[in-house]
Amino acid sequence: MIDLTVYNRDGQEVDSLKVDESVLGGTVRYPLLKQAIVMYHSNKRVGTAATKNRSLVTGSGRKVFRQKGTGRARIGNIRTGKRVGGGVTFAKVVRDFGKRMPKKQRRLARDSALLAKLLNKNVVVVDKLDFEKPRTGDFANILGNLKIERSCLVAIRAMDDNVYKSARNIPKVVVMPVTELNAGDICNHHKILFTKEALLSFMDKGKTSEN
Repeated sequence: MIDLTVYNRDGQEVDSLKVDESVLGGTVRYPLLKQAIVMYHSNKRVGTAATKNRSLVTGSGRKVFRQKGTGRARIGNIRTGKRVGGGVTFAKVVRDFGKRMPKKQRRLARDSALLAKLLNKNVVVVDKLDFEKPRTGDFANILGNLKIERSCLVAIRAMDDNVYKSARNIPKVVVMPVTELNAGDICNHHKILFTKEALLSFMDKGKTSEN
């Protein structure tokens, strides 16, 4: 069991939770976690870089001069990569760097990433996050009270515009519903801030015991 302290917005302890490691697989599957992170990074690549090869360059296909008898080095047409204005040798082409993983593997990787954060004490739980209107300053104060100084992933039960707009101008802070958590975003942030409701929802409530 992993003990988690629940804080209020002022950074004071108000409750505690016990999380069963077996719900998250019991152990961190590092090979699977690496595979998932490589996939998420690959899927962010935009493979639109391209250069023209000799077949795409405008110009005649006739040899510049005959093969033999001129005393000069043999050469092809003006589109060859050896001449200025010719095509690029081994030209880049548009390509798709995307990778895929089965849904079950993605979920196991997500659980391993979260378990690793729990074991390293990089998960913070707050009793609630609610704003009557977007207030970036108030959100920044909450992070300061919870001693979150570096990048942070904020997991909430359902998308809340006021919470999202309060955090969007704070560098390295991302807000997302708990249903959209994935290994890539979890590993890309130093801390994870859960609302108590979101954590209970993620752990399916019956598998997380409260004190």
